[in-house]
Amino acid sequence: MTRSVFRFLSRQPDPVEIANATHLLRLPKISDYRQWYRVRSESRAFLEPWEPTWRADEMTESAFRTRVIRNEQEFASGQAVPLFIFLRAEDQLIGGLTIGYIRRGAAQCCMIGYWMGECYAGKGHMAQAVKLAIPYIFSTLQLHRIEAACIPENHRSIRLLEKAGFQREGYLREYLKINGQWRDHLMFSLLSQDSVPTKNLSD
Repeated sequence: MTRSVFRFLSRQPDPVEIANATHLLRLPKISDYRQWYRVRSESRAFLEPWEPTWRADEMTESAFRTRVIRNEQEFASGQAVPLFIFLRAEDQLIGGLTIGYIRRGAAQCCMIGYWMGECYAGKGHMAQAVKLAIPYIFSTLQLHRIEAACIPENHRSIRLLEKAGFQREGYLREYLKINGQWRDHLMFSLLSQDSVPTKNLSD
């Protein structure tokens, strides 16, 4: 392990906590491993069709530690804000939302991606997370545009984005390699000046 990696491991990243009465979004910590392992392993069959192929060591503690270090590096460099989603009352990890591919300069945009544990899906939790993330992206990060891409068959994700005010922009051929196959995706976007619905937002 290089000295720079030791530095990222030893220091805490600048705190990011985005919350409402019921949900909290914050940066991952190494101490989150047990909760992360439980929700991801129990949801594997539910998540795999929509994600890149899981590596052989995907669920190991060492792989999680490496992931957290990489998250800290990406956050410190301004490339991404990787967030875990918690139920505040139970301090229960239920999913994740990443603000990634942050581009400055003339673009001033980012891309969001998200996942939710199977037993928490369809209950409005991801809708709350997206609702919390949008003002953070436009106000705190001061970006102009949010992008999101999803597989056309992922009707739940499409419905979530549309209810959040995202507009469908185009069809991307073989855009990402998902579960071992190059898959077409639909591209959605939300601009800072777009009106965001405040009601009837559920995943």
